[in-house]
Amino acid sequence: MRRLSASMGLLATTALCAAVAGSAMAQQVETGAGGPDRLALTVYNNDIALVEDVRSLNIASGRVRQEFPGVSASIRPETVTLSGQGLSIVEQNFDYDLLTPRKLMEGAVGQQIEVIRTNPGNGAQSREQARVLSANEGVVLQIGNRIEVLRDDGAPTRVVFDGVPPNLRPRPTLSVTLDATGTPRRDVTLNYLTSGLQWKADYVARFDEKAGKLDLNGWVTLTNSSGSTFSNAVTRVVAGQVNVSGGNSYRGGGRGNGLNTGSNAEAGDAHVYLLPERVTVANNQTKQVGLLDVSNVPATKRYVFQMGGFGTFEQAQAADVGIVFRSEPALPAGVMRVYLRGENGEPRFIGEDQISHSPAGSDLVISTGKAFDVTVQPRLVSSEKVSTRRTDRGRTRFVMEYRVRNATGEAKTVEVRQRTYGRDTELTAQSIEGDLADAYTAVWKVPVPANGETVLTATITTGG
Repeated sequence: MRRLSASMGLLATTALCAAVAGSAMAQQVETGAGGPDRLALTVYNNDIALVEDVRSLNIASGRVRQEFPGVSASIRPETVTLSGQGLSIVEQNFDYDLLTPRKLMEGAVGQQIEVIRTNPGNGAQSREQARVLSANEGVVLQIGNRIEVLRDDGAPTRVVFDGVPPNLRPRPTLSVTLDATGTPRRDVTLNYLTSGLQWKADYVARFDEKAGKLDLNGWVTLTNSSGSTFSNAVTRVVAGQVNVSGGNSYRGGGRGNGLNTGSNAEAGDAHVYLLPERVTVANNQTKQVGLLDVSNVPATKRYVFQMGGFGTFEQAQAADVGIVFRSEPALPAGVMRVYLRGENGEPRFIGEDQISHSPAGSDLVISTGKAFDVTVQPRLVSSEKVSTRRTDRGRTRFVMEYRVRNATGEAKTVEVRQRTYGRDTELTAQSIEGDLADAYTAVWKVPVPANGETVLTATITTGG
């Protein structure tokens, strides 16, 4: 005869087959609306989301208790706000002890259940009344004068319960005690924060070097581990950090996140991206949704060599290869993968790079790897202290040489970037005119002929 294993994981076999009185179940868990009529999500970068849940309800006048099943299992109850015509909140409770086979059996401890076993040989059923003594690491029953442990020995077994414990719910439920006035039919809006929702951006760039163009696709990947499913929701994702106490981040507000389908917008110092279609994301699901699709973006290949300090390399160093373009739409941070269009139009993966949050009009450089045939060999010619005053902590004059080689059959321009010590850096005696990109970076654009080399020399006076 088949008995349940002492393992509580196998209680699913029993409880899911349990016969529970339908009317008792309905009274217990269906005293409110079944779920949102309209739903909006705003998902932030720090494992937090703002939910706006709108339901059309009949709420009688007076003091009433209204249930809202289907809220997020990871809701932060202290963040709940409720609004509706003629409503004020007296008390609210969040019931998150969910109805599961394990919980159902634990709730039956000390009570009578019916155990039904089926003989696999002849199909005959036997029924016994049992008292549940324990449901800790297994189920211990008292059947008549004997004590029995349910175990899995190959025979079909199911358990019948008389009802559902009042504290168990089939899904997370918010119950609110209200003072209500006015017409019963009204729209009620819940706003709350929940954890368990995250997002990230990914991009695919298809670069045509000869045409000097690229096509760009962007995807938002949503991950839901909140314990609940969100269906047909207007969805926005927010790029940028916003603060909460305790070090987490979000940006919420009493006005909700807006069920309108307006365009992307600013939210304080963060940027909000409206996904083009409503989204359904199930619990424990990862979903990708299209964010952007743009074509023929002007783009060029760039060779870059970054020197972190002043010194000499005995061997030439490969230059970094990057794809440069301007982001006309704002782009949230993410990974961009670049494919090069080959001679016959076939794509070739050439590298990927992480981009930061980029406002519209930003010049982006996507590093795709090292150049095989373009190298730079820096050499420190001399260094000399030019000031020892305590007030400026000393300044040093460096004479640098950069030997830039190009072993390809086409002329190249290589961007040489030298890290400085900041504060009043001066560039003098340059063989190629350079510039200061910022207080700590000197930049030269060095043209190099095909199968040739160019020697860049410069004197850099800098100090801390």
